[in-house]
Amino acid sequence: MSLSRSTRLLVSTVGALAVTAGLVTAPAHAAPAATTAPADSVAAVTDRIAALLAGEFADDARRAGVLSASTDPVPLARAAGDTALGRAVRDADREVLTAKGLPQDGTSLLTVRLAHADMAAALRRGATPLIASSPADDAPTTVTAYDRAGRRIALAADRVPARPVYLVEVDTATALAKGTEVLRSTLSHRGLSPAAARAAVAPASGYWATQLTSIRLDDDHEPWHKGDAEIFTITAGFGLDGKVKVDTAQLPYLDDDGKTYYPNQLLVHFSDYKYDLADIVMMEEDGGTNYRDLALALTQALLTIIDGGAYIPLVNAIINALPDGWWTDDPDYVDSWYTLSTTTSGTLRGAAGNGTMTVVPYWVAPL
Repeated sequence: MSLSRSTRLLVSTVGALAVTAGLVTAPAHAAPAATTAPADSVAAVTDRIAALLAGEFADDARRAGVLSASTDPVPLARAAGDTALGRAVRDADREVLTAKGLPQDGTSLLTVRLAHADMAAALRRGATPLIASSPADDAPTTVTAYDRAGRRIALAADRVPARPVYLVEVDTATALAKGTEVLRSTLSHRGLSPAAARAAVAPASGYWATQLTSIRLDDDHEPWHKGDAEIFTITAGFGLDGKVKVDTAQLPYLDDDGKTYYPNQLLVHFSDYKYDLADIVMMEEDGGTNYRDLALALTQALLTIIDGGAYIPLVNAIINALPDGWWTDDPDYVDSWYTLSTTTSGTLRGAAGNGTMTVVPYWVAPL
């Protein structure tokens, strides 16, 4: 389920006041309309590569071994660099890095995988697969795939197709790891990173943190045409200098909704903050996130907030910092938690009612 930005903000505000897939045959038909994604977007790049893999480069892809019977993602960079497919993939990878605000360091983010394990049997029977990419819209009615002749085929987004489908995607785990580096670097340059404060903690002093002992999501916004969720958090509070400080954390284990995880992860480090309080916004990397734009948006919104001598919840400021277009797919708002303190303990329901986490105070002792 996808909520509008205004609805999510209302849910979060109400929450703040309260707390201070079986295989089903899907119809397919010709879909003449092309993708509406901007030409320089991640969605447009993956859609273009999907069409090439299905048609012009189908034989190259088969020879390169990038189309397997496994649901595990296969790097498209496996295609030989001196082939037309290899050159197209390298160009597309550079476009994806630019679209995501990541450095041009040669990283390959494009992958392809079989959409569902039960499709492998059809492949063994000789069924000709379709190639698609996950749509940019967070709640699409159809997924556009391509056949060998280059025709567009519309697949129902809410039902797993019986015909084999390969999905061209971004390696969101790698993208998130590199993206959080961009976030931290940009925020640090603008004076919004708490890393310096944490490093300044005297080795003999120690400090309090919040340990995440369990977490469960009701909905990670991932339909059949998406892979595992890549969840990250944005934690915000007022630094020792009175300015807002923002930190990020990855939750790489949080793959599936409806499942409880027990990470024992330190989520908030209170050595960073002036007040005994901090807020958490949980989001998901969905492939199209531009981390440079995210960092700049956070900077512009949070630098204007002045410490008035009492803690001000920062969740709404973070949510408002995100451009309207990002509420479609990149990134997804998952949930938020207001005013965690060094003494916060127990099971906490998120303001949006989508996530439940259990936390305990944790003393980080000196060496």
